[in-house]
Amino acid sequence: MASNFRPALIVVDVQEDFCPPNGSLAVPEGRDVVAPINKLLALPFVLKVATKDWHPLDHVSFAANHAGKQPYVDFVTIVNPENATESYSSRLWPVHCVQGTGGAELLAELDVGRLDRIVEKGTDRRVEMYSPFYDPFVSPRVSDSGLATLLRDHAVTDVYVVGLAGDYCVKSCAEDAAKEGFRTYLIEECTRSVDAGNWPQCKVAIEGSGAKVVSVESPEVLRLMTTTTAP
Repeated sequence: MASNFRPALIVVDVQEDFCPPNGSLAVPEGRDVVAPINKLLALPFVLKVATKDWHPLDHVSFAANHAGKQPYVDFVTIVNPENATESYSSRLWPVHCVQGTGGAELLAELDVGRLDRIVEKGTDRRVEMYSPFYDPFVSPRVSDSGLATLLRDHAVTDVYVVGLAGDYCVKSCAEDAAKEGFRTYLIEECTRSVDAGNWPQCKVAIEGSGAKVVSVESPEVLRLMTTTTAP
């Protein structure tokens, strides 16, 4: 593989709680992403990473931890625990992907044997962390998974993003990968959204960040089928 093309695959949050029929935060048609993702996992990426929401039970994103608040409907202001002047508003969710529970497990039908690494995120109860790279705070950042360093340690040049959910964690992953300087591609057939009607607007935001939304038939994906893996 040419040194100017060292692709990595990031499989975002393909977990039981995000999928029908029993997921507590089930994304419509969420399980449908597994078959095309498994096909990608068979391709010669330099690095194949899966991410997992891995929340403590008292996580700030759970509506159950805020009196009178409802999942999906209500929002909460999250303040940087290290800098009270920095805050953001975040949607509240049902309890999901709690550490050590079945709902936090990767789908059994996902070809996990082809993964090189699993990165856990959302482990700090105080902050929401859609992106598998880091939380939205900057002064200072509270939680950093080390994913950017991992990609650079493998001399990755191009990042392909798939998984759940397209309008939240997948979107944030693609945006942050582009921000970190990687050529970034979100493969549209390999994601589903919480709010499917918002997907066109999300695509505009993703491409505005410098990432590209592509199809499995795009030249960017077909290129993977004609490469060989280099150390």
